[in-house]
Parts: sequence; C-alpha cells; structure tokens
Amino acid sequence: MIIYQLFPRVYGATPEKRCGAFSDISDDEIERIKTLSVSCIWLTGVIRHSGWRDTNPAVTKGKAGSPYAIVDYYDIDPDLADNEDNRMSEFEATIERIHSHGLKVIIDFVPNHLAREYRGDFNDDNFYILPDQRFYAPTDNGIMYFEFPAKATGNDVFSPTPTLNDWYDTVKLNYNNRDTWQKMLRIIQFWCSKGVDGFRVDMAEMVPVEFWHWMISEVRKSYKVMMIAEIYQPNLYQSFIEAGFDYLYDKVGLYNTLENIYRYGQRADTVTEVWKGLNGLDDRMLRFMENHDEVRLASKCFMGRPDNAFPFVTLAALMNRGPFMIYNGQEYGENAAGSDNGRTSIFDYVYMPSMILRDDVNRVYTYDYYVNLLKFRESHPAILQGEFYDLMWANPWYNNFDPQFVYAFLRYHEDDKLLIVINFNLNESRNVTVAIPDDARKLVGGCEAKYEVALEPGGVYIIELGAEGSRAIS
Repeated sequence: MIIYQLFPRVYGATPEKRCGAFSDISDDEIERIKTLSVSCIWLTGVIRHSGWRDTNPAVTKGKAGSPYAIVDYYDIDPDLADNEDNRMSEFEATIERIHSHGLKVIIDFVPNHLAREYRGDFNDDNFYILPDQRFYAPTDNGIMYFEFPAKATGNDVFSPTPTLNDWYDTVKLNYNNRDTWQKMLRIIQFWCSKGVDGFRVDMAEMVPVEFWHWMISEVRKSYKVMMIAEIYQPNLYQSFIEAGFDYLYDKVGLYNTLENIYRYGQRADTVTEVWKGLNGLDDRMLRFMENHDEVRLASKCFMGRPDNAFPFVTLAALMNRGPFMIYNGQEYGENAAGSDNGRTSIFDYVYMPSMILRDDVNRVYTYDYYVNLLKFRESHPAILQGEFYDLMWANPWYNNFDPQFVYAFLRYHEDDKLLIVINFNLNESRNVTVAIPDDARKLVGGCEAKYEVALEPGGVYIIELGAEGSRAIS
C-alpha cells in the first residue's frame, strides 16, 4: 500500500486563493495521484479545528489554527468548503469521488487532546483539572483568554503555565473516566458512517493501550477499518499491534537513521539495527521521508535539492513489504521556500509553489522519479510479497566494500529476485564488490557469489538475479 498524505488547506491553495478546498481534489487530481501507484489518500485536517473563526488568538497557533486542536469532533472545517453551509455534504462527495477511482480514504483521529475552546458534550470529568489555578496562555499573560480552573495541556503538561513550545492550544483528555471511552467510540463510529476507510491516529501512544483494545474491537464489529498509530516508543510497538493497529509509524527507527546518515555521517550499516530492533514487525511499519511534521527534504534546512533525497527515499520504499507514504508536494520537490524551519506550515494559510509550477523541468524530473520508483515497487512481487536479506554482515570494509556509505540487500519472491545497492555519499562515486553468502544464494535460488557494482554519487543500482545470469535494471 502506498499512502498519499493530502492536506486540503494547502493542496489547492495559490497566491490568489489563500485556502484549498475539497473541490480542488478533482477527478483529474485523483487520477494524477494514482499515477504514483497510490492506493489510499490520507485527508489531513478535515475535522473542525482551532482557527481565526472559532478560537481566541491567545490559544490559537497561527491564523488558520492547528488541525490537531479539534473544536468539534462532529463537524468539518468550514475553510475547506465552497459553500460552508454544505461542508459535510462536500466532504462526503469528496470521499465518494476518491472511492470512484478505486482509492481508499483515511482521516485523522485525535484522541489525546482537544482545543481549549472545544464545543461539544465533554465536561470537566473528561479532562485533568488543576484545582484553584488559573490558566495563563504563553502568548498574552492572561489578558485575552480566561480559563479557571486550568486544565492540563495536551502534551502532558500538568501546569497552568505551559510554554510556547507546548501544545498550549489544547487540553488533555482523561481516560481514567470510562465516559471518555464511550464518547471517543461514538466519534469514530460517526466518521466510519460517512464512508471513511480508516484513521491515522494522532499521538496514539499517549492514550492507554487498554482503550485501544476495547475501542478497535468495538468499531470492527460494524466497520472494516484500517488503523495507523503515530507512535514513537518502540517498547510499545508490540502491545499496540496486539491492540488491533494495522500499522505503526517508523519514525524513530528508519526515518531518524536515514536522517542521521545524511546530516551527521552516521554509518550506512546502522540501517541493519533498525530492522533487527523491530523483532519481526517490519511489515507493520509505515515508512516515509516526509509528512506534515517533518522538514521538507528539498528545503535549505535539510537536503537542499530533491534529488539528494533519492537514495534515502528509495531505501524507505523498497526495504520492506509494509506501506510507504509520501506527502503532497514531495513528488515535485517542494522546498517550503520562505519558511524558517523548512516545513510547510500547518498553522497558517500557505501554498506550495511546487504544486503550482508543475511544468518546471526540475519538478517534472522529480515527479518522474517518484512515478518510476513507486511503479517499480508495486510491480515487483519481490517487493510486495517477498523476503528481505541484509547483506551487510557479509560485506565488511576489507572486502572492497564501504559500509560507511553503501547499503546492500536482497528482495526475492519465487522468480523475482533483486539485488539492491545504494550509495548514500552524494559527492563521491563508489566501485564495490558485493558478496552474496552461500545461505543467501540458496534462499534466492541461484545467483553469483559476488557482483561488481559501480555506483554514482547518490546512486542506486538494482540487479535482477537469475540462475542463468543477471541483468542490471538501474
């Protein structure tokens, strides 16, 4: 499965149109997204959240507000509708339109926290109250916004004075109260009834795993729903899979390792420790190199150019059978120009120049790379169904191999057998000898004992293996 994360607010925005809408997700756009071999679209920030029209500026991040500070769990963000009075029907029509092209739809489920000015049936018993203490927003010294008694802030700050770095625009929900469980179940059932196929669960690890056991079991009595957990604690991975999650974020594993290889010169062979540390959960991990939280690959704050990211994206896409995700604009090398932190803001009304200037030759080149890579991924049983064999143990420094920058592995399934070799050094070529140990040759079913590979800077070399010979395909 390949997931395309689409943030409607910025997806259709232009210099003339400050905010994108559901209507920008047209039939033509859905077909364009399908050329990336996408099977599922994640619509980000569609539930009504904080912003200029709903919440006090003192507890609102940016003008548009955070899509993770929910104001009304049962409503749609009015900004996304052509006619805001028909916003729910426009959302439902968008789901139907995406489904008509054979794609699934997931949205965010935000169970850990709400906007401070949430409208709905939650009461003090559903929150953590700080008795006899007044809340002070870090933005206004208590002049503009009044809250008494104070509620705990969403990122587990049990203080009436959160900082600007905290999620001060949110309040944390209390799952010690079973009423909170029931209310959250009704919310997720509501969105399932609208035709949503699944949920990317925001900060799932901050909610007790016992709740997930119960809730996922309950909702699946009526709906076949896909659940993806945003989670950053590897010691919780197994328990969240057992609770019913289909996939988990692989942020602290593969993403952080590849980031460290680029930024800090971490050795390429440390990728081996990533899959070893997963203890067999590789296929349940969602791999990505961009999402709304991360720095844009092509930004000046990260890799500077979209093609510098190619070897890293290739590894993330081809290493395992689990799902892979790209973020809107990534396929055109969006660089968040004008941003101080290299991110496309989720708090303000912004647009992505790369999505407007798609015919630029450099953007076309980047788009073609993603089309070809993801088409390759989806067309090879060795990737979709096959096994993985890490070759790094058999290729030390002294064997004409460079584990500082080069990573090599096998993917194989029946007659489809691939040797993939990646050079993470963006400035120097590498001529390496890749040894295939005897046990790997038996598993693959016949190949040579070694391969001479010439790698360009940042190059990826893929060889189709066979008993009667081998063929380089990249």
